[in-house]
Amino acid sequence: MVTAVIAGLLLFASFPPRALWFLAPVGIAVLILTVRGNGRLRGGFGYGFLAGLAFFLPLLPWTGIYVGPVPWIALSTALSVYVGLFGLLVRLVGRLPGWPLWVASMWSLTEWGRSSFPFGGFPWGRLAFGQADGWYLSYARFGGAPLVSFAVALTGAGLAAAAVWGPGFTRSTTGASPRPNRPRSAPRRLTSWNGIVAAAMLVAIVPLTGVILRTALPGPEDGNRPITVAAIQGSVPRLGLDFNAQRRAVLDNHVHRTEELARAVAAGQAPQPDVVIWPENSSDIDPLRNADAYAEITQAARDIKAPILVGAVLVNDDRTTSNSVIVWTADGGPGERHDKKIIQPFGEYLPYRSFFRHFSEYADRAGYFVPGTGDGVVHAQPASGGAPVAIGVATCYEVAFDRAFEDAVRAGAQILTVPSNNATFGDSEMTYQQLAMSRIRAVEHGRAVIVSVTTGVSAMITADGTIAQQTEQFVPAALVDRLPLRTDKTIASRIGPAPERILCILAAAVAVTAVIRRRATPANPVESPDAAGTLPVE
Repeated sequence: MVTAVIAGLLLFASFPPRALWFLAPVGIAVLILTVRGNGRLRGGFGYGFLAGLAFFLPLLPWTGIYVGPVPWIALSTALSVYVGLFGLLVRLVGRLPGWPLWVASMWSLTEWGRSSFPFGGFPWGRLAFGQADGWYLSYARFGGAPLVSFAVALTGAGLAAAAVWGPGFTRSTTGASPRPNRPRSAPRRLTSWNGIVAAAMLVAIVPLTGVILRTALPGPEDGNRPITVAAIQGSVPRLGLDFNAQRRAVLDNHVHRTEELARAVAAGQAPQPDVVIWPENSSDIDPLRNADAYAEITQAARDIKAPILVGAVLVNDDRTTSNSVIVWTADGGPGERHDKKIIQPFGEYLPYRSFFRHFSEYADRAGYFVPGTGDGVVHAQPASGGAPVAIGVATCYEVAFDRAFEDAVRAGAQILTVPSNNATFGDSEMTYQQLAMSRIRAVEHGRAVIVSVTTGVSAMITADGTIAQQTEQFVPAALVDRLPLRTDKTIASRIGPAPERILCILAAAVAVTAVIRRRATPANPVESPDAAGTLPVE
């Protein structure tokens, strides 16, 4: 039980804002050693579930900052079920020949599951999202976030195998207590050492390959042509669920900070931006219905002499709302827009509202947003001239999902942006966790990423995942940087979800094989060494 909790805490500690990425494979190894064996499957589930709670409860407290602990605990509990399933599957396949590979694929399967179900899934806490500073980052270019997670899990499985196959180390087939060493024959010792060497090679090769692959990442200035981009962080009057009670003040803050940048440009203190990006919810007043908001945004675009991507809440004819990013120009006003396609359950909308309102007084404060359609690309005419720029947009929550930027890059996006509003999550680790996701996406698609956040942290990220500039939290700021446009596609962009699908199919096939093998095995089998010549470890 204690080791399960330790495993979960190690996984949590590997995530931003800490740069302890190397703890993730250690946490996976400890979890595997805790659950692996030939005991009851429900025991594996129980230990995995406990590890999941130790992981998600400290990772996600920001989900309950202003609504109380019930949603936070409920979400963490639901996500922990998938870690419990991982524990069950490890116990199921952990005695098959080549088990480290199968165990790592089980992590991929369960991570895909919780990123997909229910209500569209919740990908937060994928192993990949803790690796923005680590050796595994470059794997994203070849197989996206799923391949990064698999590489981390495979390293952890290798560490566990090294412990299991260590000389003089045996355990009971029915419990986790070590047993006294017993004499071994020379061939058995040789087999054990072969296993140790194989595990050590696995542990070394996977992360070192990631380091070598970094040479394949593009340089910060590599691209087709550069443009100058500005990200505006206007801040908000106050944090919390009522941050937008003074919606005009939020809009004014972003207009004023844009005007300050315009004055700096006129004075020669800042470069002229080709395009300006405001964050999500920078205009919670619908500028298509409100003449004052329309005029104010138009004047800001006129002052800065560049198109502005405005994050706005639009009221639809049926009184639902759309979370949109609109390209706004001084001459033409609103142009192309991206309506957020992946909307957040229990925040932007509430499934089964009549049911869940019985559990929280905040239920009716969930929005009535509806998902948009489209490919996530908007086009803006740069202030310096030239062809329009195709900008891929993933609004806040969308960046956690692989398909958001996959669709945009396939549709021709040359540069990416993540407009976000973190005012509802206070001074929490959420913004750093989300920033790490944007870094993974930059490497995955070989594109520079502009992160524009109402309260911070806003950032300019180059195609190799490096943060070129970033703001502090809770202060108005403007970032201006010259970033390259890119049209070539990475392997990950071309193949999309294929690696994850292959890993999941492999895991499912192995699990079925293990079930068949388990049913064919007597209820109380005689102890026998596993493929490496040691007894199985529970």
